[in-house]
Amino acid sequence: MFLYHTLYGCVNHKKRNYIIQGGKLKMKKGISIILAFVLVFATLFAGCTSGSSGESNTNPSTGESNTNPSTSEKLLVGLVTDQGGVNDKSFNQAANTGLDNAVTDFGIDKKVIESKKLEEYAQNLQAFVSTNANLIVGVGYMMQDAITDISTQNPDSKFLFIDGVVDNPNVLSVTFKENEGSYLMGVIAAKMSKSGKIGFVGGVDGELIQRFEAGFVAGVKSINEDAGNLLADRTLVKYAGNFDDAQKGKELAKSLIDAGCDVIYHAAGGVGIGMFDAVQEARSGGKEIWAIGVDMDQAVTLPDYAEFIISSMMKRVDTATYTAAKDLVNGNLVTGKHNELGLKEDGVGIAPTTSDKVPQDILDLVNKYSDAVKEGKIVVPATIGDAKSFKAPAI
Repeated sequence: MFLYHTLYGCVNHKKRNYIIQGGKLKMKKGISIILAFVLVFATLFAGCTSGSSGESNTNPSTGESNTNPSTSEKLLVGLVTDQGGVNDKSFNQAANTGLDNAVTDFGIDKKVIESKKLEEYAQNLQAFVSTNANLIVGVGYMMQDAITDISTQNPDSKFLFIDGVVDNPNVLSVTFKENEGSYLMGVIAAKMSKSGKIGFVGGVDGELIQRFEAGFVAGVKSINEDAGNLLADRTLVKYAGNFDDAQKGKELAKSLIDAGCDVIYHAAGGVGIGMFDAVQEARSGGKEIWAIGVDMDQAVTLPDYAEFIISSMMKRVDTATYTAAKDLVNGNLVTGKHNELGLKEDGVGIAPTTSDKVPQDILDLVNKYSDAVKEGKIVVPATIGDAKSFKAPAI
């Protein structure tokens, strides 16, 4: 009854005197109980004046959310995934990992909505607007139109858009130079290949995934021009048309293996799991086939395939979401701008487990190419057309 009256008092401030008189506290139970009562009541009273946990505390005159970590109210960050889902062992999972780390380090609340199809993006973003999330994270370039519309309709809500650019004052856009990280994967693939045939599996054939492809082509051409040309004319390039059909990924990888590829790189989200299945089967049949993962260190996130994943192109989506959450907590989150992260900014790179299977002399060469990119000596192509005409300088 005491809790009921006290909570009722949070809704109806005029009845607080009645609550105190109607509570079950009795003086004969001692001064310690009285003190406990005072502390509990003070806490609940503070809750009545500052809002309930998990809701934003917005200043009606400025529209700014209260991001002071010293308040009793937790900040809420909402994550909307693309079609790959939160456990894709790749891009979406990296975004979620960054927020999980922020929950641990900063005590924020986090909620996730997984999108199954394109038509769900806008409604899922709007769901977090309706629950007053302090920051709404949209993952994947296919969410471009939805974030543009929802952020325009809700100027007081703050958004983090991963992998695309929305030029609205309440949106922080973060993109990556996937071509630079993929360039290093191309160098590794060409050095590790014995057949001189190297494959690429992509998700949706569009501008974003083509950046992975273009950088990879350039990296291979830097070591083995003939192998790079087979990729450049797309003879050994396959696209699934989506990011979640693992069976399709397996079929495409099998076709590349049948064509003689002994190293295959994917930029395809959940489709890549099918590619790993195909490589595993081929190795069980006696073929020496290697795979290269993407976004996260997939030798770690997919340990069943670790024995043949020689490297993964790290795309630090986890850093992007973690940093945004940290800035939100500290009151330093700046929207209305675009951050682009490449090798120089440590936004892309090589997975730590690469050294488990790639010889040191190859790693040393990769580091030289990485330094050349950071110093501007090598400009990695970002389009298929530029990759075809790319000529690698001597290193």
